Amino acid sequence: MRRLLALAAFALASVGAPSHAETVLRYALPAAETGFDPERAGDLYSRFIICSVFAPALRYNWLSGGEIEPAMLASLPEASADFKTFTFRVKPGIYFADDAAFNGNKRELVAEDFVYSFKRIYDPHEKSPFYSGLETLRIKSLDDLREAASKSGSFDYDKQVDGARALDRYTFRIQLGVASPRFAENNFVEGIHPVAREVVEKYGDGIGEHPVGTGPYMIKEWIRSSKIVLVKNPNFHEDIYDAHPKPGDAEGAAIAATFKGRRMPFIDRIEISIIEESQPRWLAFVNAEHDLITPMPLDMAPLAIPNNQLAPSLAKQHVQYWHAPSMQVSPIIFNMENPVVGGYTPEKVALRRAIGLGFNSPRMISSVFKYQGIPAQSPILPNQYGFDPNLRTEMGQYDPARANAMLDTYGYLPRHGGKWRDLPDGSPLVIEFLTEPEQIIRSVDEVIKKSFDDLGIRITFTAAKWPDQYKKVQAGNYMMWFLGRSSTSLDPSGGFEAGYGPGKGGANLPRFELPAYDELFRQSEQLPDSPERLEKLRAMTNLLIAYEPYKFTYSPIRTNLAFPWVKGWRPDPLILGWWQYVDIDEAMQKPHLR
Repeated sequence: MRRLLALAAFALASVGAPSHAETVLRYALPAAETGFDPERAGDLYSRFIICSVFAPALRYNWLSGGEIEPAMLASLPEASADFKTFTFRVKPGIYFADDAAFNGNKRELVAEDFVYSFKRIYDPHEKSPFYSGLETLRIKSLDDLREAASKSGSFDYDKQVDGARALDRYTFRIQLGVASPRFAENNFVEGIHPVAREVVEKYGDGIGEHPVGTGPYMIKEWIRSSKIVLVKNPNFHEDIYDAHPKPGDAEGAAIAATFKGRRMPFIDRIEISIIEESQPRWLAFVNAEHDLITPMPLDMAPLAIPNNQLAPSLAKQHVQYWHAPSMQVSPIIFNMENPVVGGYTPEKVALRRAIGLGFNSPRMISSVFKYQGIPAQSPILPNQYGFDPNLRTEMGQYDPARANAMLDTYGYLPRHGGKWRDLPDGSPLVIEFLTEPEQIIRSVDEVIKKSFDDLGIRITFTAAKWPDQYKKVQAGNYMMWFLGRSSTSLDPSGGFEAGYGPGKGGANLPRFELPAYDELFRQSEQLPDSPERLEKLRAMTNLLIAYEPYKFTYSPIRTNLAFPWVKGWRPDPLILGWWQYVDIDEAMQKPHLR
């Protein structure tokens, strides 16, 4: 799906080395990127970069906690009364970063760029992870184009269709087949980012290595899985800081007053390292080689926040500290197409549910993550619509006695002596689990191994870097995997989309297919937030618990730390492209630059 880049730095912009007058923000991501094509990359670490290289149509207002505002649009989208027709008006005077694809000409963003990018998600060649969320919308003209492309091997981008059409240079319209009250929010807030057709046609499948956007930053240097350097995009349009903190938010009001009216972005250069091991990432921050750490590695909690209080050594340096539940969950996923752990018959369902009940989440939270997490109960994450902090489900239970009884009942018995269980047909039961080589993951693997040992189930681990494992999982070449899932939306649709059948290989990594679930998902997407929609969400949750395509383990409590020279920053789980709102006090930082 993507052309991989050799492990070597290359220039994407003709920008000189930083001068002493430039401000620099330095920090690390805990996992490697996969690429920067906004219609193909669905992983969190790639999206961090994408959301600053490619400006969104809509965004959440900084510090507001969820207020939507136009970014590259002249106004908020206009929705019809039945929520089937949405009209978008692009702000004139926005330009893409310079690139050879434009033959030396300034390239303005126009409505057709949004239409083209929207169509790319429907192109089966792109294998976009975002298609499953649009498939429910029943846009017949685009569905027809996709079907024709599947047969011919070529998507007709030039065909004018009612589903996605430019009405004039700056206006485009999306015509849905069903009502979708949250369509604009779920798809255009740091979601669909427009790309220029000339760029896609020039670089082809290599576009993920040549991102050309309209955002505040562009990539100057990239050493795959090691380092990413961003610099200001000189073509970035005028974007004035205007944060709207909620009433009573004194901290937010003080930040907003400091920066109000200034043109963004403030920081000239952002240097991002990829440091997968938690200890060196922590040491880089403690030694002031990085300006902030987001999030703090959970296993470093005893050093950083003993008893959930900022360590005195950090407090003396006036380190800024934020600590709150995250909009994240870490599930164990099963490949529902795998002949051992997949399937929908009672004995296959029993195996997955027994593994889930036998997984020692409490031990993982306490010993590996130092109590920086809470058991997860459903796909709805903290702060999202429908989240119930009092909900308790089988997903959050640890009950090895019940798990062992379930395995006995459904014929997973030791048939060849010893303690190891076999499949009901008498063949060996062996679980193949994907993992990564980092130390904290090895600690998680120890909990997984002990949990399986207690159930009498043999397990083997296959280690590789996160991007490589992600590709295997997308292709369905795995049995089980443990990963993290994040959300940047107050709406829980994304969590439920992870079980929607047409999204197999995209958002639906477990490859779960259940017609009753798919119908509930489509119905819930068409409803406004209401008691009726909550009933649909509960019904989907119950089906996920009953069939267990994934086992929710925990939601981390996220700690973020920043040195005092990082100005204007406050962690917001809804906003990935936060760099443009932050500044650096160069005088305070300069003694620590290395």
